[in-house]
Amino acid sequence: MSAVSAPRKSRAGRSIARIASRGLVNAILLIVAIFWLVPTLGLLLTSFRSAGDNASSGWWTVLTKPAELTIENYANLLSNPVITGSFWNTIVIALPTTLLVVVIGALAAYAFAWLHFPGRDWLFIAVIVLLAVPLQVALIPLARLFGVLGIFGSVLGVILFHTAFGLPFAIFLLRNFFIQIPEEMLEAARIDGARDWRIFFQIMLPLALPAIASLAIFQFLWTWNDMLVALIFTNTDSQPLTVAIQSQLRQFGANIDVLSAGAFLSMLVPLVVFFAFQRYFVQALLAGSQK
Repeated sequence: MSAVSAPRKSRAGRSIARIASRGLVNAILLIVAIFWLVPTLGLLLTSFRSAGDNASSGWWTVLTKPAELTIENYANLLSNPVITGSFWNTIVIALPTTLLVVVIGALAAYAFAWLHFPGRDWLFIAVIVLLAVPLQVALIPLARLFGVLGIFGSVLGVILFHTAFGLPFAIFLLRNFFIQIPEEMLEAARIDGARDWRIFFQIMLPLALPAIASLAIFQFLWTWNDMLVALIFTNTDSQPLTVAIQSQLRQFGANIDVLSAGAFLSMLVPLVVFFAFQRYFVQALLAGSQK
């Protein structure tokens, strides 16, 4: 009996140890998540407090005085034509850029993965090298080029800039995903009479949907949150929300209520996009470990 009960006690001890260690890890992760979210929570609560309340006390006082909450800041913000116009400019910049990067990147990635043409490997090496080129080195040359073309200070110039610098990563990411698809599947489709366009749209795109969605999320977030490129390549009529908030900070440095509302408005759309496509994002992360 003692010999039988010993293994049972050992297994029970290991189970208790695993549960305890798992609970400890979850507790640590919970604490880290809370500390990580504190600044965002503070920004949100500050955006719902008046200028007088923000000047007299910290945002945490609203937890005991919920009557301080007001939507006046957002009402004033949305009635500001500079903010509303820049919000629309951000959408006009982010959506076409994301679409162009995904479409062109997917087509180029399929070509690099499954089409044979002279210089393919060298071109792909050039794409990888472009990943290491910082965008700061291209600001002045492209500003001069866009000035010659007459698109400097326009939305089109910002779209072209983000598209050019987003394509190397898009091609690299999708090419590595496409090349993992079994070649037998493509050969079977070609035997059935399918050409490359049909293979791309009916086989590649459905299988690569998680990777494409992840790429779209990253590209949208990068473009939406960009400030450096927009600060240089836009003017007052084409500036996105990040530049508009920065100009408000320079003009009204003490208006923390207005700035916090604008900052949280700028964060809201990326959060919605991320949570809307979170399922595809997780699938793309797990795809590499399953293949």
